Amino acid sequence: MIISEDTNHFSQLQQSCVATIGKFDGVHLGHQLILDQLKQKAEQLNLPSLVILIEPHPEEFFAGPDGECPTRLTSLKEKFDLLESFGIDYVFQLSFNKAISELSAARYIQEILVDGLGIACFIVGHDFRFGHNRRGDFSLLQKSGEEFGFEVIETAAYERNGQRISSSFIREQLAESNFELVEQLLGRPFSMTGEVVSGQHLGSELGFPTCNINPHRLNIPLHGVFACQVRLGDRFHPAAVNIGYRPTVTEDGDALLEAHILDFDEVLYGKNIEIIFRLKLREELKFDGLDALKQQISADVQQVREVFGAAL
Repeated sequence: MIISEDTNHFSQLQQSCVATIGKFDGVHLGHQLILDQLKQKAEQLNLPSLVILIEPHPEEFFAGPDGECPTRLTSLKEKFDLLESFGIDYVFQLSFNKAISELSAARYIQEILVDGLGIACFIVGHDFRFGHNRRGDFSLLQKSGEEFGFEVIETAAYERNGQRISSSFIREQLAESNFELVEQLLGRPFSMTGEVVSGQHLGSELGFPTCNINPHRLNIPLHGVFACQVRLGDRFHPAAVNIGYRPTVTEDGDALLEAHILDFDEVLYGKNIEIIFRLKLREELKFDGLDALKQQISADVQQVREVFGAAL
């Protein structure tokens, strides 16, 4: 899969494509249905498939670094990895910034879709809005398609028990720690991936060393302590995981994921690991001191052992 942030770079590689557009947060079953639709049409026209990935999410851009915005299910790298796993040929990362937000709908179509990407077919939701003040819509795309010679197809919708699968609905289920349902909606367990970085080494001092990961999200979808599995290649290890803001030991406001892998002593700094969430144990708490924190972590680890039972 080839990733580009410049339409000029894409035009040097390909003259045309079949494209879809979106944030693709979670790359859930609804998104996967659209990706299948995209690939089938691309194969029919003998053209490459292209996903226009809006990044950052517009809500994040308008909120700013300190503002409120919806939680993010997947980081940018996780999206790239997932899109590649589904066999997409190209991703055009559309950087959502002030200039893009002020681009008229007509210029959006002309400069990005037609001149920039040379789309032969555009697969998009009927409720898609674009351009300055969201004035562009499905009807305008159809009229422009007739003018510039590209086809516009409405995306297929995926429903489960009458409920349309959406990133918003999955966020709601995650907030309730309904991991079994989330797994059904994603087509895989909910997880976070990242590179293990060096931390304050407080966990080691307390007797519970942790692998620390930056969640790479402006707003994290989970807070608390969880029973998880850490995937290292084809190995799965039980772990007690805290994700949040560590109120007992810091006030810097930066979110961190800390995974204590049970009965494990390998050094993982610089390696990418996947954290698979299975069960919420408790909320994140502020303790009176490190002794109380250590006592609670010990109880958390014991609970993780009980959760996974014979697997340990």
